[in-house]
Amino acid sequence: MTNDEGSERLRKIVHVDMDAFYASVEQRDNPELRGLPVAVGYPAARGVVAAASYEARKFGVHSAMPSVTAKRKCPDLIFVRPRFDVYKAVSLQIRSIFAEYTPMIEPLSLDEAYLDVTENLKGMEIATEIAAEIRAKIKRVTGLNASAGISYNKFLAKMASDLNKPNGQAVITPKNGPAFVEALPVKKFHGVGPATAEKMHRLEIETGADLKEKTLEFLVEHFGKSGPYFYGIARGIDNRQVKPNRVRKSVGAEDTFSEDIHSFEPAREGLQPLIEKVWSYCEANEIGAKTVTLKVKYADFSQITRSKTVTAPLQTIGDLEEVIGLLLAPIFPPRRGIRLLGVMLSSLERQTSEVAPQLRLAL
Repeated sequence: MTNDEGSERLRKIVHVDMDAFYASVEQRDNPELRGLPVAVGYPAARGVVAAASYEARKFGVHSAMPSVTAKRKCPDLIFVRPRFDVYKAVSLQIRSIFAEYTPMIEPLSLDEAYLDVTENLKGMEIATEIAAEIRAKIKRVTGLNASAGISYNKFLAKMASDLNKPNGQAVITPKNGPAFVEALPVKKFHGVGPATAEKMHRLEIETGADLKEKTLEFLVEHFGKSGPYFYGIARGIDNRQVKPNRVRKSVGAEDTFSEDIHSFEPAREGLQPLIEKVWSYCEANEIGAKTVTLKVKYADFSQITRSKTVTAPLQTIGDLEEVIGLLLAPIFPPRRGIRLLGVMLSSLERQTSEVAPQLRLAL
């Protein structure tokens, strides 16, 4: 990637994303599962798929899908209970590999991270070569496949990492970035969830090109503080920095359902992938949370929140599930249908890790 004369130096950003991470770890550790459709999660009525192997994905099984739906799509699907302690240990191994190349590492979850390799510890000039080396070492050390995206900003690096999955990598150059975004459906944009995509559809925004036609004022009017971000990425511009060791004030996830929810079990089922998403972020960043907030938006768009603060940071995903259950139960039966649920963790604080040094010594 070259610089235009007089312009700010272009960054070299790599987004590394492990392929079907939880399921791949299970297949690695149990050879009898290799080549078979595997779902990490619980097969119970309220269970949700946390991850699906590529063999399962061929049947349309994917993460966040209700287990009963997954089993219907793939009758031979094998469910394996998640082992977050193992996934975290492998994640720390992968993180130590990243650290050989750059201190500028921003984990998004246990299985993906941004790396700024503009200036790197190996003195390598070509970011695609760095990504290839990292992926090869991850395979050698952990036995797992990783995909990577390389570009001049975080948004495009994230989009590029999906282009040649599994076990591949892709680069989006400054020359190709704007055209790539223009041709992309907005529903595939990172940062555009189902609810936002639906709103864009109502505003006749279907592609990056449609988004680019809108003025900044229009986007701020309809999307608030996200307006400037959408205005930028429509032009292939994303000035967000890779932020290592950051502790957010909060971390959350929410989902709008295709049909309104009226009973407890579907609500609890719908919350499971959100719980796993926020917990994975905390695990990856070694962050503890004391306050749990449940967000509920009803069919008439009115909303409520319910929070609980504990004395010490939550220790396991089971603790988080228990608190969410306590917050969720009293709202049933609901006064009207529920269209959206969200989970937010706050009162975050850095946790010390006793595992990481041992893993680094083992490497």
